[in-house]
Amino acid sequence: METSGGAAADDALAGGLAAGLERVVGLLRSLIQPSALSMTAAATLATLERGGPCRLTVLAAREGVTQPAMTQLINRLSEAGLVCREADPADGRVVQVAITDAGRATLARRRAVRAERLAGMLAQLSPEHRAALQAALPALDALAGARRDDEPMPG
Repeated sequence: METSGGAAADDALAGGLAAGLERVVGLLRSLIQPSALSMTAAATLATLERGGPCRLTVLAAREGVTQPAMTQLINRLSEAGLVCREADPADGRVVQVAITDAGRATLARRRAVRAERLAGMLAQLSPEHRAALQAALPALDALAGARRDDEPMPG
């Protein structure tokens, strides 16, 4: 059974993590050229890369944008050759969005630029801070994959 102290510690962790991640997101934004993909476009491509083809409505919900906004984004990404629309193998009447090889290459280049810039910043940190960041990677990945309270249960 969880004690109120545990809940308070979780609340404090959540607050600190939210503030820290806001700063990290700001850092990531600063590491990309302004003419590159928006954060939403890159996140959408990464979602498609990670999870495979997806219905536009589901994609909009996952990315936290409206369906019309996602439709516009997918249209732009499609015109750029970064995504394509394809029939759902289970139901040919349903259209799914999939990332293309060009979309994967664009994400890889974007990640390489950020990684190069981050490497220079990491070199300025103490060995202890670098080790702490390395140790935190599995927990950050688990957090990113955790179901949100407002997400419907799968199935």
